[in-house]
Amino acid sequence: MASQPKKIGIHEGRDVLETVLESQTGARVAVMSYGAVIRDWQVPVAGGMRSVVLGFDRFEDYPEHSPYFGAIAGRVANRIANSRFALGGREYRLPANEGSNHLHGGPKGVSKQVWDMEALSGEAVRLSLTSPDGEMGYPGRLKIAVTYRLSGNALRIEFAAETDAPTPVSLVQHNYFNLLGEGLICGHELQVAANAYTVLGDGFIPTGEIRPVAGTPYDFRAPRELCDNAGDPIPYDINLVLDTGRDPMAPVAVVTAPDGSLTLRLKTDRPGLQVYTGDKMNVTVPGLGGRRYPRFGALCLEDQLFPDAVNHAHFPSPVIVPDRPYSHWCVIEIG
Repeated sequence: MASQPKKIGIHEGRDVLETVLESQTGARVAVMSYGAVIRDWQVPVAGGMRSVVLGFDRFEDYPEHSPYFGAIAGRVANRIANSRFALGGREYRLPANEGSNHLHGGPKGVSKQVWDMEALSGEAVRLSLTSPDGEMGYPGRLKIAVTYRLSGNALRIEFAAETDAPTPVSLVQHNYFNLLGEGLICGHELQVAANAYTVLGDGFIPTGEIRPVAGTPYDFRAPRELCDNAGDPIPYDINLVLDTGRDPMAPVAVVTAPDGSLTLRLKTDRPGLQVYTGDKMNVTVPGLGGRRYPRFGALCLEDQLFPDAVNHAHFPSPVIVPDRPYSHWCVIEIG
């Protein structure tokens, strides 16, 4: 069931609400209206409940300290080179917030705004936001909706967006997973159905080249740990090209806890998956339950269009138009 939304804070003059989805298996997902954030995700394990994402107990810590914990990132998630793109014969300039590049929709992207929240029947909540024409430099008035549906141990996330003018859109769930709830991520095993990756140049921007993963550190076709032979964590921040023609009901990524207590399975209709192991994390305040989150303390699996796709004509296009709206789904099961 979904609890009635309750006020947990105020941001820029608007109430921040939270609802908790709870399934018949006992899984619980707390969702905030700020950034459409999954603040906490708990699953039953032997001995009680375990938080399997990173977050904060207090809303007030999010605007200042969160590295997109549990947020919906956009309008365009990931990076846009030199904070600019051309569309319809015009160049659009965006605010830079990672060196010279534009990251996750900019300094006031949708992850840093208060959304409208509507609890739906059953174990679901719908969040909506209207981004005006020109916000963060993007053309078009964009109406966004994200619906979270919890069933058993599986959370389905449905994304939709409509525009009144051509504009790029790529929305991403940005959860930081740790199936033990704390500590380093490197003992987790990861498997991804991806035979290729997008090659990176300076600033983590794709060069446009797509190469096979065989013989590279990005080959996760068979399960392997997120650490090197010495047991040290590896700094991954890479877009994997998911296999085309795959069964949409088969997981594209599987993560197994070091002790085998939990397994995460992710399904998606997106062509790419960003694998990020949190090497840039610098969280100076306590997290859920007072935990301290170290560098390499989590794994992000961001199902997405390719980074900087708006500047690479041969990548799947992120541009939507009024008669061809945006839609996207993913399902994440943890149990």
